[in-house]
Amino acid sequence: MSAVWHPFTQHGLGEDFPLITRGKGAELFTKDGGAIIDAISSWWVTTHGHGDPRIAKAIADQAQQLDQIIFAGFTHQPAEDVAAGLRAIMPESLTRVFFSDSGSTSVEVALKMALGFWTHRGESRSRIVVMDNSYHGDTIGAMSVGARGVFNQPYDPLLFDVTSIPFPEGDAQPTFDALEAACRDGAAALIVEPLVLGAGGMKFYSPQVLAEMRAICARHDTLFIADEVMTGWGRTGTLLACEQAGVVPDILCLSKGLTGGAIPLAVTMASEPIFEAHLSTDRAKMFFHSSSYTANPIACAAANANLAIWREEPVLERVATLASRMKARVDALGETLPIRNARISGGIAAFEMGEGDGYMAGDVPAMMRHCLERGVLLRPLGSTIYLMPPYCITEGQLDTVFQAVATI
Repeated sequence: MSAVWHPFTQHGLGEDFPLITRGKGAELFTKDGGAIIDAISSWWVTTHGHGDPRIAKAIADQAQQLDQIIFAGFTHQPAEDVAAGLRAIMPESLTRVFFSDSGSTSVEVALKMALGFWTHRGESRSRIVVMDNSYHGDTIGAMSVGARGVFNQPYDPLLFDVTSIPFPEGDAQPTFDALEAACRDGAAALIVEPLVLGAGGMKFYSPQVLAEMRAICARHDTLFIADEVMTGWGRTGTLLACEQAGVVPDILCLSKGLTGGAIPLAVTMASEPIFEAHLSTDRAKMFFHSSSYTANPIACAAANANLAIWREEPVLERVATLASRMKARVDALGETLPIRNARISGGIAAFEMGEGDGYMAGDVPAMMRHCLERGVLLRPLGSTIYLMPPYCITEGQLDTVFQAVATI
């Protein structure tokens, strides 16, 4: 019996755990040589494909030079290069780059930056505004700003209070009104997943809604935090989802595709006023956050290789091609099956199948087994079937994925 306790897994159901030995492109390979198409980018992280040679080489080369160094009081070139590379392609006003190691921790950093900003300015703003159905991670602060429910119910005593605004279903005015009221009451910050709510059911909303929410925050000096951990790095068809709304956040969270998905790394980018609020000769006003592996050199080397791929290769063209191919297949699927609310955003396709809604709807383990038997890795969000493959997936591999879905 394995001693491993797997994430988001009910071991009481007796699920099998295929042993994966290697990955290449859009495929994973099992111990017995079987191939599985990774239709969800291994939890939304793998952008260019498994085993990308440029990223793999950067990791191997860096491991022979410098594997780890404390980042408090020291720096190293891979981290300096990542920061400079991000400054070159991210919004100009995001001048500061703070490293961490996962999407959840990048959100924790963002929340602490926001609260520190108001504290050091001598203003008593501490209320965080969130959107219904949102998900920002599984650490305590990240859970606090996510939807309350099955994800975090046992941990409710640990979570801090937030103000929730409605998800803009059709008419967005209730969303705007609720946000206006919260900002008028002195909210410290709004945190959102731009355009697509991931774990909340791949819920889409328009760039116009995102732009108006940003404008409301600006009118009331409420900080705007964009959690682009999932939506960044081309997933919605642009480098950042915020670009489609023409908005720039005060604080930006990035992870997952930052290293092409090869190795854990995250950053929280902040505007100069956020940094300056913590700048002082008083050591008590420093930003008190770190982890042992902050800006790990090997992870930074992977991120630099990813940045080079974005500079030198037509990544967004690949995403556009993927979007077109998935749309054609989703449309065809809708002609033969009673799928609901089909939607495409860049490299993300989603729709509902079967009865019920929500994360606990449907027999997800059975659906996953069905697809695995056909060589496809899917992980439905209840009744929501979504596809988020690496950008290198082939037409033939997409056909296999949709054939598996069509027979669920």
